[in-house]
Amino acid sequence: MIPGELIKKIRAIEIKTNKIVNETMAGAYHSVFKGRGMEFDEVRPYQPGDEIRTIDWNVSARMSTLFVKRFVEERELTVMIVADMSGSQQFGTFLHTKAELMAEVSSMLAFSAIKNNDRIGLLMFTDRVEKYLPPKKGRKHVLRVISEILAFKPSGRRTSISEALKFMSHVQKRKSVVFLISDFNDVDYEKELKALARRHDLISLVIEDRFEMEPGNLGFILAEDPESGVRTFINLGDWRLRRALHESAEQEEMKLDGIFKTGGIENVRLRTGGNYILPLVKLFKSRRSRRAEGR
Repeated sequence: MIPGELIKKIRAIEIKTNKIVNETMAGAYHSVFKGRGMEFDEVRPYQPGDEIRTIDWNVSARMSTLFVKRFVEERELTVMIVADMSGSQQFGTFLHTKAELMAEVSSMLAFSAIKNNDRIGLLMFTDRVEKYLPPKKGRKHVLRVISEILAFKPSGRRTSISEALKFMSHVQKRKSVVFLISDFNDVDYEKELKALARRHDLISLVIEDRFEMEPGNLGFILAEDPESGVRTFINLGDWRLRRALHESAEQEEMKLDGIFKTGGIENVRLRTGGNYILPLVKLFKSRRSRRAEGR
């Protein structure tokens, strides 16, 4: 039985994300993602400029005039959410933790998918694959996806993106839209990332907290590594330390952007406490523009 407090959280996130989908995301999502291929829709009279290859010779012979076949894109997709549930996702200094932001973004993507009659699946990982929900349709399934994310208690604390991507490649043979949601606090996953991007439509959503890029002048604090559990006192009153932390974060950001660029992987950064809708809509609009230009 689902606890009452969790039911309230699920309902609250459903109301919020459904509103976002209906008012902002549905059209952007629908116009962006390609279906699995082209399917026959109807025949219609030939018009000057139509491709000769599309002429339906059987119908044309029966009707004594030229008809062409019309095809439309097959819209049904499989959408996979691959969610990093490692210890670092519990970090957050601006209203939400990374895990809470991830839950909202995942819910919004899931509701967008079912509104478009697509199937949605979920893979949660830490330093191992923790939970896999095969893709299905329907509101009931989406609510299960949300409840699994909100109620999840991981066995591991560290991160292995490569293990998650290997598992995805094994279980998901048909080309899918894959949203990889993580803070990418990991190493040695580039090979699997690029391999998955060649087989699927991979989009990386980078979850971050502003404090990681811009540490405040808080004086001495007790800092704990959420993945290793190691604690240490640091002096954020020292401007040289704050600058060093900022420069280190910038270098990691540039390194990650380089991985995405060389792999041809689309990505967007989402910050706790910030507006995650605008960056996603911008991403979708960019994809739609490139698609219209045939790129």
